[in-house]
Amino acid sequence: MNEPDRSAVETAKAVDTVERGDAGAIAEAGLIGRLVDKGGIVFAIGIVASMAILINEVFLRYVFNAPTIWAHETTIFLCGIAFIYGGLYCTARNSHIRVVLIYDFVPVSIRRVFDIIISIICAAASAMFAWAAYLMVLRSTFRPDGSFRLERSGSAWDPVFPGALKLFLLFVLTVMALQFIVLAVNYARKRT
Repeated sequence: MNEPDRSAVETAKAVDTVERGDAGAIAEAGLIGRLVDKGGIVFAIGIVASMAILINEVFLRYVFNAPTIWAHETTIFLCGIAFIYGGLYCTARNSHIRVVLIYDFVPVSIRRVFDIIISIICAAASAMFAWAAYLMVLRSTFRPDGSFRLERSGSAWDPVFPGALKLFLLFVLTVMALQFIVLAVNYARKRT
């Protein structure tokens, strides 16, 4: 394939990607954003796995009258971590929900200032939520005597999913705060 043909193919792929809305992490998200974007597939697979677990549970319960004790909590855990990760994923892809009543009507240079301010405010909010999650994690991972033990569900199966979910929330909120700082810096460096 010669050089002009390769360029045409790459352009066609880029247009197709934009039309499908699958552009990946925005450039301003940096390395963190690219890693977060790539990691999204793991949580998408988790949603599919939770669907398979539920189908299995329905089959076992209503066909063989042999329900499991683990299906419900496992699907809740898998969906919970996917939803938590979804906030970080949307941040990296700049696809979160927002009200653009003013934003769309101002010049690009003012939008850049808005992007910087919004990113700083979101970084501060994410850091505060991460601190709250840290306090929650301390209570759910350590006994009063200081020994380590993840909080359990208290059900018949009694998995450590509640404690693990809180640890994951802390991790995601911390990365989200860092992601917003990276966004603010990169928006500030961007030339219009």
